[in-house]
Order: sequence, then C-alpha cells, then structure tokens
Amino acid sequence: MCRSCLSWYGRRIAPYVVHAGCSADAFSRMRQRMVPLAEGVVVEVGFGSGLNLPYYDAAKVRRLVAVDPDGTMLALARRQNCTLPFELEYLQACGESLPLEGGFADTVIVAYALCTIPQPAAALAEIRRVLKPGGRLIFLEHGQANAGWRRRLQNRFNRIWGVLAGGCHLNRNPFQLVASARFDVRDAWQEGFPPTFWLLGGHYAGVVIRQPD
Repeated sequence: MCRSCLSWYGRRIAPYVVHAGCSADAFSRMRQRMVPLAEGVVVEVGFGSGLNLPYYDAAKVRRLVAVDPDGTMLALARRQNCTLPFELEYLQACGESLPLEGGFADTVIVAYALCTIPQPAAALAEIRRVLKPGGRLIFLEHGQANAGWRRRLQNRFNRIWGVLAGGCHLNRNPFQLVASARFDVRDAWQEGFPPTFWLLGGHYAGVVIRQPD
C-alpha cells in the first residue's frame, strides 16, 4: 500500500476502526473499573473519541482536559451529547509535548493510548511533569502477552496491526514503561482478555503515585 493511501486511511478510516474496536465490552468493563477513580483536575492523555467520558465520577472531578493529537478523534468525542457538571476542555496536542504547566493535574489517565503514542517514554515523562507531587497516574492498557506463541504472533503481526489500527503496537509492556518513568508499579496488575481478543495480549492496569523528585 502506498504512503499516500496509508495517510488517507489513517485520516479517514482508522479513527472509526479504533472507535468501534475500543467500544467492545472487554474494554468497557475495565473503563468502568478504573476511570471513576479519577479526581480533582484531570488530564486524559490519548482521549480519542471520548469513550471514557461516561465513566467519570462527576462528584470527584472538578475539571477535565482531554488531550489527543488526532482532530478526527476529538471531533467524534465532541459529538457525544453528555451533560457534564464539570468543565471539559479539548486540547489537540501530542502526549510527548503537553502544553500544560508543571504540577497542573491531580490525576492523569492514560487508557489504551500508550500502545499508539510514538514515544511513550517521552509522554510518561511529560505526565510526570504535569502531575502534582502526590498526584496519581491511572493507566489501563493492553500489551505484551506472556512468553510463548501469543507473544511470537504479536511480534510477527505488530507492523501490519499498526497500519490497520491507527499506530497501535501489540507488543509493548506498559509496566516496564511506567516503571521506567519512575512510578512505582507494585500496586498494578495484569489480567487476560476474552479469547476473541487474544492477539491484544493482556490487560495492564494500575493507580500509581507521583513521588516528589
């Protein structure tokens, strides 16, 4: 497939493919479990089409800044007819360069986005910067399967999967990424996907504290 076709697919088709896939129950159940833990001033990095929006606890959130580099995704998010009792700001920006001041957020959420961010280590460094000391990073991701044939297939199909699924990587390890950004992942956990989503490996999730430098 030519580069111009890939670019057209990425702009016109991939956002809708990702939105449909990430709307599945396997993802919704984890969103329902993790997103209500957010509180205060919240930054969601990789907001996408806004699939987390219905799960925020309005009694806990004062302001939500929704960050995503993809204008098509943010346009999909804006179409949701949600009546929200807190301030919502859409910000088209990359996770690797957040246009927010240091110590801005009480909570940062990353949900099924570390797989697509081109430089996840840089994005996590930015997340650490914008979090207040004692602030929390909530992450829910898919990632590398346990060693064996599933991981080998993830490695084999990673490139074509990325083309089809908006730059998603099958074989990243969210725990390693988060730990390398100087967050303590001892309270994080991993669990399996339903059989129909076996290629996505496992669910990785946790709530980690931004310790003072």
